[in-house]
Amino acid sequence: MVFVSIDTSVHPPATARTSGKGAAPRRREELASFLRSRRERLDPEVMGLPTGTRRRTPGLRREEVAQLAGVGVTWYTWLEQGRQINVSVQVLDAVARTLKLDQAETEHLYQLADVPAVAPMTSCKRLEQEVQLILDGLRPIPAAVVNGRSDLLAWNRSYALLFPFMVNAPADKRNTLWQTFMVPNCCHPFVNRGDDLRRMVGNFRARYGRHVGEPAWDDFVKRLCAASPLFAELWAEHGVADGGVPVKVFRHPALGELNVVGTTLDIAATPGARMMVYTPNDDATREKFEVLRQDSLPKGATFACGHSFELLPQADVRPLLDPCGYRSRTD
Repeated sequence: MVFVSIDTSVHPPATARTSGKGAAPRRREELASFLRSRRERLDPEVMGLPTGTRRRTPGLRREEVAQLAGVGVTWYTWLEQGRQINVSVQVLDAVARTLKLDQAETEHLYQLADVPAVAPMTSCKRLEQEVQLILDGLRPIPAAVVNGRSDLLAWNRSYALLFPFMVNAPADKRNTLWQTFMVPNCCHPFVNRGDDLRRMVGNFRARYGRHVGEPAWDDFVKRLCAASPLFAELWAEHGVADGGVPVKVFRHPALGELNVVGTTLDIAATPGARMMVYTPNDDATREKFEVLRQDSLPKGATFACGHSFELLPQADVRPLLDPCGYRSRTD
């Protein structure tokens, strides 16, 4: 069964800026770490540089990056040290080419360097009621809406039947990234867990670049790093992904393996919010999805480890968070 995740958040064309006290220093720290990680992954031999025995660190030296990019050694050193210096589009492009950054990584570099290239998120707006109608109308296709930080805002019943651990979570932890990393290995829904988790972290890193220094985002990263050593490890790699439409294979106690395509769509009316839609990728999954037209699945489904797989009554599980994910909704 293939789940398609559709991102429905629209990013207006404007200059990227991060709000919040201390945002600029945090952004420069993130920029410094990102540049070091990209420099250290390069192979000097592949880059046509001598590979003597005196190299004490992996990858290229700072002066080698500066030379290949055609910029001053002192200037590049200051950039990688996170100092407050002016940077131009031309120089950043040269650094990006030298470090062999892909499109997502290059956009991330622009965001961290605070250079006009990617639009900022505007003020948060609550989801329109029509969004829930659209989600419900997609059944039996599972679909949900999350914000930039991956807080789960709304979903249809099919999604709840597939991922009860997501919708059953307390409101302050009803976050797809958090729950995906915190679910025990024995009950994990991803068959190709390594690839899928790495892609999720890379996509999150790309969004995080627009919010470096914002307390809510930094606190979330800090808490998840402390709670999940695996997330902390992947986060330290500074990988950046550009979304895409991944094919995923989910493991479900009652339905078996589901081969899906994940498509993400931006929601223009609520900047930062995106709709994830999971569509079947083969006939077997399409037939299994028909079971999701029901309001419940056969009782007693368990994982191979013996853990139960139960969904709370529909009245007890409802959207609680606004698109910003800062407070509970009371209406």
